Amino acid sequence: MQKLFRRVSILLLAGMILLPACKITPEKDEGRLPWDEVDPDIGGVGRLLQPTRPTVSVPNSMVRIYPVRPDWLSDQISFFPLTIKSHRQGELFGIMPYGGTPADSNWTQKEMYDHDLEISLPWYGSTYFLDSDISTEYTAGRHSGMFRFNYEGHRPKVIRLQINYSGGWKQTAPAVVEGVEAFDGMKAFVYGVFDVEGKAGQAELTVINERRKSSRTLPVLLVSFDGNTSTTIMFKYGLSFISPEQAKKNLEEEIPGWDFMRLADATKAEWKEKLGSIRVKGGTPQQRRVFYTALYRCYERMVNITEDGRYYSAYDHQVHKADHDFYVDDWIWDTYLALHPLRMILDTALETDMLRSYVDMYEQSGWMPQFPLLHKDNPAMNGFHSTIYFLDAWRKGLRGFDAEKAYEGMRKNATEATLLPWRNGPATLLDTFYREHGYFPALHPGEKETVPQVHPFERRQAVAVTLGASYDDWALAEMAKELGKKKDFQYFIGQAHNYRNLYKPDMKLFMPKDAEGRWIDIDPGWDGGPGGRDYYDENNGYTYAWQVQEDINGLIRLKGGREAFTEQLDRLFRQSLGRTKYQYFARFPDGTGMVGQFSMGNEPSFHIPYLYNYSGAPWKTQKHIRFLLDAWFPDYIFGIPGDEDGGGMSAFVVFSMMGFYPVTPGIPVYTIGSPVFREVTIRLANGKKFRIVAENYAPENKYIQSARLNGKKLDKPWFTHETLMKGGTLHLQMGPYPNKEWGSRGEDAPPASEDME
Repeated sequence: MQKLFRRVSILLLAGMILLPACKITPEKDEGRLPWDEVDPDIGGVGRLLQPTRPTVSVPNSMVRIYPVRPDWLSDQISFFPLTIKSHRQGELFGIMPYGGTPADSNWTQKEMYDHDLEISLPWYGSTYFLDSDISTEYTAGRHSGMFRFNYEGHRPKVIRLQINYSGGWKQTAPAVVEGVEAFDGMKAFVYGVFDVEGKAGQAELTVINERRKSSRTLPVLLVSFDGNTSTTIMFKYGLSFISPEQAKKNLEEEIPGWDFMRLADATKAEWKEKLGSIRVKGGTPQQRRVFYTALYRCYERMVNITEDGRYYSAYDHQVHKADHDFYVDDWIWDTYLALHPLRMILDTALETDMLRSYVDMYEQSGWMPQFPLLHKDNPAMNGFHSTIYFLDAWRKGLRGFDAEKAYEGMRKNATEATLLPWRNGPATLLDTFYREHGYFPALHPGEKETVPQVHPFERRQAVAVTLGASYDDWALAEMAKELGKKKDFQYFIGQAHNYRNLYKPDMKLFMPKDAEGRWIDIDPGWDGGPGGRDYYDENNGYTYAWQVQEDINGLIRLKGGREAFTEQLDRLFRQSLGRTKYQYFARFPDGTGMVGQFSMGNEPSFHIPYLYNYSGAPWKTQKHIRFLLDAWFPDYIFGIPGDEDGGGMSAFVVFSMMGFYPVTPGIPVYTIGSPVFREVTIRLANGKKFRIVAENYAPENKYIQSARLNGKKLDKPWFTHETLMKGGTLHLQMGPYPNKEWGSRGEDAPPASEDME
């Protein structure tokens, strides 16, 4: 108890303790500041797949630290990485404290901790190891990090330094260590300094992968300190992807002394700036924690790897002089939907540098990247949605990138690259077939694959590829029109209609065809192997029935008009899985957060609840959005319904809790949902403010009765990006029962692309 009291007292004095939510009254809680609301442990246990991590970092920076463990439920920590390769791609380097001497075997063990003695904040983390009585604190700079290990009493101490791929550590002075780690064709360098002198020795650590029944041996450096040293050992380091010398320079520039709290406070100040860009009033304490934690997650990626005016690019394996900050680590299949659009509101300068980085990577590698990780372009998922990203940015007024060069890369992807999922490289015979026939051909159940380039697990994903390529081609056509390329526009706008070739009217779904143009008879809710990948991707045919964001009016016509469209949306949320959950999730582990056949836990579903705004039933959007937020985004460890994807899902939460959403990136319009707060104030990138005010606010008043935009009556369930960026106020009169007339007229529907009519 004395140890705990002393530790809590120190943290209280430092202003870093996060008090339990249950001790905060609603009156006091509403006055809390945005950065006080963040709980990085929300989502710390994945429903079926990946959990979130309580990451400590400077927003959008390359040093990211967290305790390595399977998820929040584990009571052991393996080590703390000095950074990570890319989001969910593995850790680089590692550090771990132990009591004893190198002769003891305990340095090979994981350490047990107590969740109640752990503190997780965006700028600071700490934990207490129960067996060794060591507390570990850590914070991060842009290219550096700092650890503080507090031992109980004067006794021998060991710090283990490791690598996780290939490379090693060496001691270059009594208090100095240097490390290098090689991975995926590039290297990371660390220059580290202890505040006291130690003695280092080389050793080996055997790491066992129980799931794969395998093991590997890693070189480690054991730095020992005798019992006469201070009870506190501090370690600071600089990280570089350029050179050991640059790593040292990064450390010297960012952490010249040993003031741990100074670094933590500087990082906290950066989070205050980001999290303070949106202020909310009202809502429950739980909703505010969910909202600001989601906003925190939105600054996890992309990351700026520029160092002292230079950066190393894995896209040509060269060090470049930077004329702007260079960003990597983006999963565009996830982030084009909401994360990038959110930053186009909050930070256009940051977003512009990200766009310029995409163009740089194209010039360096010869291809516009698909999932530009730190160390490579990962051909994950399907589609080239960077095309949509560029169009969306252009139409929202971002002009600070080379549009002609970006278009060149977008067009090359469309005409020369393969559409095959999880494959980089030139077009195959399947791509030629797609351009000639207007759909990606599928195989019949049990039919053997004949195209060697098809990924053996990811399969053809024939329907998903066709729908994704149609959206990408629409965006390419629209960008061609913006840049005056009339011939390209005419060709690609025609290709954008390809989604219609797989619509099966009697089923009102998108279904696969074989190479002869014959429908393939499948159960769209079940067939296609793991994740439905023969035909769809991670989700079944009921999710992909709505994947026509670029031509929603055309989709409404295909489905028989607005009334039929609404009825089919209703059915989606009500339809049975047709089998047990045990069976379903064994095949569709990404399809979590299920409501009927709707999956809240995967990105292709995000826009679906908002489609009622297009069919004349906005009150149903209001109903479903509030229900989904309440059901699937609580403020605890199970608070994320699927893979959060480093801001991909959190941006949906931020938009939806504010009360609007960008259904079609590429069309600069926001469709209105149902705000959970009494008032939201957004500090726009241009310095102006946009407010959403819920009049007659109460938690149960989720239905919009009427609306005013900047004092003028608003009968439409949407507004433009231009209107938002001018600043102003959207007043929504709320009530407990729906006003079924508001926004219900056809002319009130959000605009769609005129070119698709």
